[in-house]
Amino acid sequence: MAASKIFKRRVTNNIFSTDSYNLRETSVQIQSSKQAYSSSDKYFIAQETFKLSVSSWNVGGISPPDNLDLEELLDNQNSTADIYVFGFQEIVPLNAGNILVPENSNISMKWNSLIKQALNKRMVTGDRLQKAEMVETQRIYPLKSTSCINSSPPDFECIISKQMVGIYITVWIRKELHGYINHPSVSCVGCGILGRLGNKGSVSVRFRLHETSFCFVCSHLASGEKQGDERQRNTDAANILARTLFPAEPLQHLPMKILDHDRVIWLGDLNYRIYLPEATTRYLVKNKEWSILLENDQLKSELIDGHVFEGWNENEIEFAPTYKYNKNSDDYYGSNIKRKGERRRAPAWCDRIIWFGKGLKQIQYNRAESRLSDHRPVQAIFIAYAKDLGL
Repeated sequence: MAASKIFKRRVTNNIFSTDSYNLRETSVQIQSSKQAYSSSDKYFIAQETFKLSVSSWNVGGISPPDNLDLEELLDNQNSTADIYVFGFQEIVPLNAGNILVPENSNISMKWNSLIKQALNKRMVTGDRLQKAEMVETQRIYPLKSTSCINSSPPDFECIISKQMVGIYITVWIRKELHGYINHPSVSCVGCGILGRLGNKGSVSVRFRLHETSFCFVCSHLASGEKQGDERQRNTDAANILARTLFPAEPLQHLPMKILDHDRVIWLGDLNYRIYLPEATTRYLVKNKEWSILLENDQLKSELIDGHVFEGWNENEIEFAPTYKYNKNSDDYYGSNIKRKGERRRAPAWCDRIIWFGKGLKQIQYNRAESRLSDHRPVQAIFIAYAKDLGL
């Protein structure tokens, strides 16, 4: 394509802008919000904040080894989240046999076992290291013991998980929050073969934390890098929004549709590519020209044109494209001399995390560097606001 086509679609890096809603994050402000919302002596509505960690990873049909290190997906800049949401795509190979079997309990249980071990081991190890450092310091300069040392780190437990063929989502919370979580449920939408099978589509989960509803959509949209393939991805997203339906619970006044929830986060292999020739894309990736690449990112372009995800948000991307890598390598697929019969794939930001509505403040967006598959995982950290009805 001509050089002018590089700049054909001018899209700013912050087209998915951070929500301007001013989130309240301190206990002092929580106390003031109780006063602001008090309408009688019998009850009040408090505002509480929680830290969410959301990760997405296409694992390419590879079963995780027993010693797989998930620490990088738990990296919250040395701070533990209250809620962890892990979304996976292709946890099984997308062959004909697997497509006809929606769930494989062995593989999903293996992922959950690794997550449980990583979450709870991280807390225990961190506590032991903290104590060891304190003992070592006391040998040099004696210190008084203080009550601020956390001697009983919190455990995490899974509140809901669901698999549909290769798509899998699992949600973990601090054990102390369990009593405040209610009405968890799931909804699956197949968009693959015949527009219905689960090789592509979504698994959505929702629950209510205190008085606020949360919805997480884990999806794998249509693949393909030919011109026009993005329209099928747009169609998949529209079908997911239209067809996802949670169980009706009229006495609880819970929403049934995705966008009717208070806090909504969409994660997954959305498969959007870059509107540039392969050689140009590779050159710009090599030189880390993220801004030019993002100006030609399909998802941002389709959004600004009003074709998909109207009103959704994404933080600025400041990391390299997450697809497609040679397995167990830092080299992009096809970056070496092309072998006969080899299909080349231009690098792209296929793996994304976006969000909708108020009451969410994204504070981190990054990728991890595991070489397990041809995708790199992505992670987003949010501060989420929730209403708490006090009596």
